[in-house]
Amino acid sequence: MPQDLLVNENTDTGTPAPDTGTGDADNTETGADTPPAPEPRPAHVPPKFWDPKTAQIRTEQLLKSYQELERRLSTLTNPAAAGSAQPADRTALLKALGVPDQPTEYQVNTDHNLFQTDPVVNQRLHAAGLTPAQVQAVYDLAAERFVPLVHEMAAQFEAEQQLRRLADHFGGTDKWREASRQMLAWGQKNLPASALEALSTTADGVMAIHKLMTAGEPTTLRAGSTPAGGETADLHALMRDPRYWRDRNPELIKKVTEGFQHLYPHA
Repeated sequence: MPQDLLVNENTDTGTPAPDTGTGDADNTETGADTPPAPEPRPAHVPPKFWDPKTAQIRTEQLLKSYQELERRLSTLTNPAAAGSAQPADRTALLKALGVPDQPTEYQVNTDHNLFQTDPVVNQRLHAAGLTPAQVQAVYDLAAERFVPLVHEMAAQFEAEQQLRRLADHFGGTDKWREASRQMLAWGQKNLPASALEALSTTADGVMAIHKLMTAGEPTTLRAGSTPAGGETADLHALMRDPRYWRDRNPELIKKVTEGFQHLYPHA
C-alpha cells in the first residue's frame, strides 16, 4: 500500500511530539491577569463630559451644561428677559448675529414706493434684536399684506364720500336714488357702455351724465353717430381710449368730465 508522503513524521513513527513549553497553557498563564485597554474618548466628546474609568459620557453634567446654555441664550436674545443678562454679553451676541449698533443703520429696500421706512418702527425692531434680514422681511410683509388693505379701505371711504356728495347735491338719499335710477336707464340707452361705466365712477362724472340727460342732446354720444363740433369729437375720442374705459385713468376721466361740464354749463 502506497505511503502518504504528507503524513506527520511523529504520527508516522508513533513517537509523541516533544513538549516545547509554548502551548495554550503558557499563553493563558501569561495573559490571564492583563486588564483590557480602556475605550478611547470619541473625538466629538469634550474631555469634561467623558469618564475615562467607565468609558461613558457624563450625561448628568452634559444636561446641566445644556440647561445653563439654554438659559443664558434666552436671557440674551429675549428683550423681556434682557434685564437679567449682562449688557456686554447681549450686545456681543446681537452683534455676532448681524444686528447693527443703531436702528438708523438698517438698510431697508422700499423700491415698491408704497411707503418709506419709519424711525419709530425701526427703533422698536432694533430693541427686539432683529437682524437686517428680519427687518426687511417685516417691511416686505407690510407691503404685501397691509398696504392693499389700506388701499381698499381708502377706496371704500372715497366711494362713501362720493355718494354722500351726490346725495347732498340731489337733495337727500331718496331723491338721489331716484335720480340715479333715471340716469342709469338714460345712460344705458344713449351712451356707449364704456362711457357710462367710466363716468359712473366719480361724483363729477355722474353730474356730467345728469347734465347730458337734462340737456336733451344725447345723440352726440350714440355709437356710430357723427359728433357735433370739434370739442365733442375730441371728448368722444378720449372715451374710446382704452386708458379711459379699461384702465380708468384718473387724468383722462377728469379731462372728459370737465369737457362735458364745459359743453353744458347751464344744463
